Amino acid sequence: MTNLLIIARKEIQEGLRNRWVLATTLLLAALALTLTFLGSAPTGNVGAGRLDVVIVSLASLTIFLVPLIALLLSHDAIVGEMERGTMLLLLSYPIGRREVIFGKFLGHLAILAFATVFGYGAAAAALAATGTAIDAESLRAFLAMIASSVLLGAVFTAIGYVASALSGERSTAGGIAVGIWLFFVLIYDMALLGALVAAQGKTVPSWLLDLLLLANPTDAYRLLNLGSGEAGALSGLGGVAAHTGLSPALLLAALAVWTLAPLAAATLLFSRREL
Repeated sequence: MTNLLIIARKEIQEGLRNRWVLATTLLLAALALTLTFLGSAPTGNVGAGRLDVVIVSLASLTIFLVPLIALLLSHDAIVGEMERGTMLLLLSYPIGRREVIFGKFLGHLAILAFATVFGYGAAAAALAATGTAIDAESLRAFLAMIASSVLLGAVFTAIGYVASALSGERSTAGGIAVGIWLFFVLIYDMALLGALVAAQGKTVPSWLLDLLLLANPTDAYRLLNLGSGEAGALSGLGGVAAHTGLSPALLLAALAVWTLAPLAAATLLFSRREL
């Protein structure tokens, strides 16, 4: 456990030194504040609370931005250190390769959590400062959105380690990371929508739709935050969620599996790799 914390602290210090923590926090805070004040306009038309509109806006932003940030943080975690020669030095200490992977994961997750909590928390603080009434249910949904955003970041951080363990060069790992981001964030849902349109109105079995949605962590995140309550009505995903058998607990479990499985795969690949 001590080794994990040492490596995690090393990653956090590097993030501070490279301005990753500052840049990510400021970016998320700036976008969150922008969406907060721009998103207040529709509330008078749809009768929704301002915080509910912010939840929809930030959840939609998270799907595109947080996976990209996570992949940028993690895609060179292994191959980058191997190219610089620091991995060989690190493993000369009594530290196992599994501890390296999980220590780096804790450090990167801490960076993402800090940036997300303080970046998105600025939106709620701004609403509170303007005197906006925030009910308890909306506040719980907002806090759940922040927590699940960190979990989504954990998913793509772990996937980034797989790309890093498979690659022989940092540039290759970067290309794979971009391809992963494009596939899960853009291409998958476009292909799924095209398949549903090609079905020409034929009923898709609910179990198949559930599996297809769980096969993409961004879809699981989307349903978790935008599939019920006021957010579901505002985003239009309430109808989709009503036709699936995916409960919040199952969606959270799917995101947890999407985190642990790539971590295990990255550990296995790294353990078999020669330095």
